[in-house]
Amino acid sequence: MTSESFAPKSDFLRILTERGYIHQASDLAGIDQAALEGRLTAYVGYDCTAASLHIGHLLSIMMLHWLQKTGGKPIALMGGGTTRVGDPSGRDEARKILTLEQIEENKAGIQKTFARFLEFGEAGNGARMVDNAEWLTKLNYIEMLRDIGRHFSVNRMMSMDSVRLRLERDQELSFLEFNYMILQSYDFVELNRRYGCILQMGGSDQWGNIVNGIDLGRRMGTPQLYALTCPLLTTASGAKMGKTASGAVWLDAGMLSPYDYWQFWRNTEDADVERFLKLFTFLPLAEIADLAGRGGAAINEAKKVLATEATALMHGREAAEAAAETARKTFVEGSLAADLPTVTVPRAVLEAGLGVLTAFGPDHAALVPSTSEARRQIKGGGLRVNDVQVADEKASLSLSDLTADGVIKLSFGRKRHVLLKAE
Repeated sequence: MTSESFAPKSDFLRILTERGYIHQASDLAGIDQAALEGRLTAYVGYDCTAASLHIGHLLSIMMLHWLQKTGGKPIALMGGGTTRVGDPSGRDEARKILTLEQIEENKAGIQKTFARFLEFGEAGNGARMVDNAEWLTKLNYIEMLRDIGRHFSVNRMMSMDSVRLRLERDQELSFLEFNYMILQSYDFVELNRRYGCILQMGGSDQWGNIVNGIDLGRRMGTPQLYALTCPLLTTASGAKMGKTASGAVWLDAGMLSPYDYWQFWRNTEDADVERFLKLFTFLPLAEIADLAGRGGAAINEAKKVLATEATALMHGREAAEAAAETARKTFVEGSLAADLPTVTVPRAVLEAGLGVLTAFGPDHAALVPSTSEARRQIKGGGLRVNDVQVADEKASLSLSDLTADGVIKLSFGRKRHVLLKAE
């Protein structure tokens, strides 16, 4: 049964269906009934591989939000245990092994994100945040093999995309990574035992791991468990959602400014505006239909609404409005908005001369991910200094490039700007 042919009775599945969150489900009718009966507890797992989640995680976070909004109980599972192993899904090489200290630091950074979308608490349907290190680090290896590992077929594990695709491309898969799906499956069983969790949600690339958890639960005597995945989004032109020339679109303001976050959404392709308004804002569907249906030049106003609403969810209304105003001053008035993203460099660096390739690169403005990309953009006329196109990749910035405001304006295209300030 597909989401297109299923008419949900619960508010939870109705909202997810109407807004386009559902990609696959193990049993839509069963999930729907659990939601109607008020017994739907669901989780999404997030490994602590970086200090922030990125925009690719936002769909599942929104699903947890709508679950709680409609009466269900959400669990945000931190992968303090599974991060030590590394998920092989969608990768050609093993993830970097992090120290326990790095994992804890990343976990602390990630946890801040959820306060914007979930209400935590023990009462009612308050959200929980738990760490799978609580049980995974206590497993005895021999007991795990006997009590859990015996339920897994190596033949079936070899057929999973996360394993099969790696092997087909002759890329090494470590035994450590091979165990990841066992640990994720056990998470589902343990969350059911501890909190009555019956639904695991995640991106469509996690389907195999989630279904394994359902099967393990059946073999270990849990109640019926369910799976629900959201699509891995691509833009209308086929690009992977959430990737830009300068890297991932991070959710933490310390890794990507609210202004740059706003600009990411403002640069949405015309064909994606309605879909993204449904997925990444709380606006009513009727208002979204009105915004998206205006067509022509009015689509730019819809993009601004998308940018402001999406930024308000992540960084607060004040930051969103400030980003919108900064954009207005920069592009409409042509003035130099003081609250554009700003990076500082020692005055001595400018006295000696700072190469433009380095200035635009990851060590300074981070408008491009590498000097080779900066070089490519210069050849295409994509980089500007103080609104003047950079023509020479060997050019350097000096104190003479400082404007009357004491900054150097670096621009990538028409819509991304950083101010370089001497200190």
